[in-house]
Amino acid sequence: MTATNDTIHHRENDGRGEFYIEREGRRVGELTYASNSGAMVVGHTWVDPKLRGGRLAPNLVEAAVAFARRESRKIIPVCSYVRAVFGRSQAYDDVWQR
Repeated sequence: MTATNDTIHHRENDGRGEFYIEREGRRVGELTYASNSGAMVVGHTWVDPKLRGGRLAPNLVEAAVAFARRESRKIIPVCSYVRAVFGRSQAYDDVWQR
């Protein structure tokens, strides 16, 4: 399972949302959030242990950031992974609600 062009799916319903990747009908990565006054509170990022260290988690973060920018929303990174990614670069300052 080494696909490089994974499709990132997005679903949002009743104040909760998720970005996720499936391979061969099985979820291999996800980033979940809750909406709070228009902001996206990202609480969880997960990647199948066999696939960690690759591009799945960074791609999920990028998908969430792109969505936030399109929708003029902010992201509150409760998830330690997303908080670390945001902390390493000023590229996310426009969407990071501190």
